[in-house]
Amino acid sequence: MHHNRLKTAALLGLLTSLILAVGYWFGGSGGLVIAVVVSLLMNGVSYFYSDKLALRSMRAQPVSEAQFPELYRMVRELATEARQPMPRLYLSPTSQPNAFATGRNPANAAVCVTQGITEILDYRELRGVIGHELSHVYNRDILISSVAAGLAGIITMLANIAWFIPMGSDDEDRPNPAVLLLTLILGPIAASIIQLAISRSREFQADASGAKLTGDPLALASALKKIHMGTQTRPLPAQGQLTSTAHLMIDNPFKRGGGIAALFSTHPKMEERVARLEQLAANSGPVQFQR
Repeated sequence: MHHNRLKTAALLGLLTSLILAVGYWFGGSGGLVIAVVVSLLMNGVSYFYSDKLALRSMRAQPVSEAQFPELYRMVRELATEARQPMPRLYLSPTSQPNAFATGRNPANAAVCVTQGITEILDYRELRGVIGHELSHVYNRDILISSVAAGLAGIITMLANIAWFIPMGSDDEDRPNPAVLLLTLILGPIAASIIQLAISRSREFQADASGAKLTGDPLALASALKKIHMGTQTRPLPAQGQLTSTAHLMIDNPFKRGGGIAALFSTHPKMEERVARLEQLAANSGPVQFQR
């Protein structure tokens, strides 16, 4: 946990430095201050209310222990094993098998599973999924996602206002309009790639730490295979609030495309995730799972 906090702090410092450098290159201190203040305000709102927005986008409702006793038992067991507080549990009526965790820290965490995932996974597989989602919370991935989203917003905004901010004392100091036009196009793309690359790396880490928490990497690998088949046969519409919630889910809820579209995927290839988990299981030896 301490190692993850150090990495989070390092990333925060790196992204802050990048924001300052890009802002200075675009328009000096004036444009930078405006872009940073507005973007941080937007990101702050998103960070503190991200759980409510994500749950609302999936029409999720809280569930009681009487409704889902086995789900509560496995979540409580894993939270106790990790020495963390019990998160809130939600169920989405969506038929697509998926799950996600949200909340800015373990004390404010929520785990949501869809109706579809409860119908296709057995106990071990669902336990593996819960371990993955709890790991996102314990690894502070919600913070990282918010920072990455803030970076994307700042770079995009700086690219947009660069068109209107003088770059020097006279016209000769201003860059070629063609360069500015290219910046307006490539700025948001670059910001998105940074955000999605961070998201993909965090999925690998959550797979590994989730498997360590449950002690059953093969269960998560089996679950991911079933989930991926379900998301591809029952894709959700890429619209509205769902587009900003997709990166939280254990698998991309939208129809996966190839080529350039793959660059903007919030998740790594499922085949690679499964292969890593199977290799982890081979290295750790047989698992003695007791329900």
